[in-house]
Amino acid sequence: MKTDERIKWLLNGDVSIQYQVHRDLLFEERDDLRKRIATEGWGAEILSKRKPNKHWGKGYYSPKWISSHYSILDLRNMWFPAEHPLVRETIDMILKNEKGSDGGINPSGHIKESDVCMNGMMLNCAAFFGADEEDLKSVIDFILDQTLPDGGFNCQFNRSGAKHSSLHSTLSVAEGFFEYEKNGYLYRSDELKKARKSAEEFILMHQLFISDRTGEIIKQGFLKFPYPPRWKYDILKALDYFRYSGAEWDDRMQPAIDILLKKQNKDGTWNQYAEYSGLTHFTMDQAGKPGRWNTLRAMRVLKHFGIW
Repeated sequence: MKTDERIKWLLNGDVSIQYQVHRDLLFEERDDLRKRIATEGWGAEILSKRKPNKHWGKGYYSPKWISSHYSILDLRNMWFPAEHPLVRETIDMILKNEKGSDGGINPSGHIKESDVCMNGMMLNCAAFFGADEEDLKSVIDFILDQTLPDGGFNCQFNRSGAKHSSLHSTLSVAEGFFEYEKNGYLYRSDELKKARKSAEEFILMHQLFISDRTGEIIKQGFLKFPYPPRWKYDILKALDYFRYSGAEWDDRMQPAIDILLKKQNKDGTWNQYAEYSGLTHFTMDQAGKPGRWNTLRAMRVLKHFGIW
């Protein structure tokens, strides 16, 4: 497909795709489309699954992937209207009722230590939907306390004593930190900016997927792009984060860009990969076929870095 044909194909997708195509590829802010995400298509369908107890699924984190945590994360990534009262109501409830003794979000009834990856994702969503800063302070304190000497994060650090950061956790935390900064929160903001830059450096030090110790690919799964990505890391998710945060080009991104380009179909699209196992509300893109989410994300990454 030519560029115009790809954009036309994307604009035949869900309203959440339409909104982000206009914003990120055509540079047109379409508030009318964003409002519609709450009343039609995927966004409205996820909202309809919310239960009278204000949760999705069986509660905050069960089961994957239809719990409140992942339902809200999906809505955030769709750019669901941030002022929507029902989503905010659930987030406020989570921030008040699901905290552990260490201040982090912790729905587990038997694991004392909160999970930093989960908290990074929740911070991302809570900041996006405008949660009260006071309710986020203990989450910020907990996450910053989990910083490893290499500049990243690992959800096993406070559990089994991990010494090396995880790309999964580090990216989730960086996303949370940036959304917090972007929405004007001030609590420990200088420390967060420094921690976010250290987290980004950790990702770049690994050229997004290459071991700094062996020079080999850390995990083959990092080179696949299931959507939604859930808590898991991949190079397209990382590249899209750098785009969203306004990062300038860094030569250490080149190996990931090369792989992204290699995976492009002849018609200029990118395929959807098989979803992660677990319960889902519905399937957005069919595995093995051109996926609108992956094509949109790849195109806007390439556009941001001047490659397309």
